Amino acid sequence: MRICSLLPSTTEIVCSLGLQDSLVGITHECDYPPEIRSIPVVTQSLIDHSDSSSSEIDRHISEAVHEGSGIYSIKNNVLEEARPDLILTQELCEVCAVSYNMVEESVRELEGKQTVLSFEPQNLEGIFESILKIGRFTDSTGASESLVYDLKSRVANVMHVANNVPKKPKVLALEWLAPPFIGGHWVPEMIKYAGGIDVMGVIEQASREITWHEALDSIPEIVVLMVCGFDLSKTIAEFQSNKSGPFWDAFEGAIYAVDGSSYFSRPGPRIVDGLEILAEILHPTRFPKIRSDEDWVKIY
Repeated sequence: MRICSLLPSTTEIVCSLGLQDSLVGITHECDYPPEIRSIPVVTQSLIDHSDSSSSEIDRHISEAVHEGSGIYSIKNNVLEEARPDLILTQELCEVCAVSYNMVEESVRELEGKQTVLSFEPQNLEGIFESILKIGRFTDSTGASESLVYDLKSRVANVMHVANNVPKKPKVLALEWLAPPFIGGHWVPEMIKYAGGIDVMGVIEQASREITWHEALDSIPEIVVLMVCGFDLSKTIAEFQSNKSGPFWDAFEGAIYAVDGSSYFSRPGPRIVDGLEILAEILHPTRFPKIRSDEDWVKIY
């Protein structure tokens, strides 16, 4: 089977199921595992974000959406040359990846018959179901069931320990800094399972923009910076550029930065790594740190 993955998360799922050799197309944002770098890239960003701050990225995206010009495009010639049998895409967020409508338009131009699977998980269970669904369509049911069993066991292990902590800290999870957005969908669930209380996010609801005054009124004890699409070093740099203002000047709690792109933004297998990272942050005496300083650090 020839598989084209239009999401970094489904690329990671496919590789976790041992199907890396079946990948004939990936996105410009697919970067894990490193061995996929030689696979043809079938998408491109219409906006160069490489050296942009979060406020600049937000402005560029808002302008593109307002003008109806789009953010991403599909390289139809590369997609045609890939000759995929199975295309994996999404309907969850047009800011995160090519839209489903764009995929449909491109598929109409292809010869032969293609199966298009779309994913829009809202919680951890939805992420696990995505893995099982890909397993069913790629004759990898055994591998997908084994992977999901392992991931669920790790989640259960975290919950077992976290449920017995004497105090659950109040957590503000920030998915964007300028303007501020709180983490949504599965992030509040992860905070709950890791033994924390999400002061603003609601399980299965989308991330949303907030004001810094709202953040201050929520009285968090811990802030976790999990900027969507940013690795740890870029997140820290972004924080250093945006750490002044009414919230940061008044906040006296702990601030942590994580690799949001790898462990929180993508609904794939490494989301459970993100849960374990949160557990290390929220309850260090119960979950001694085993993660690298490239995964998360305490800033203050």
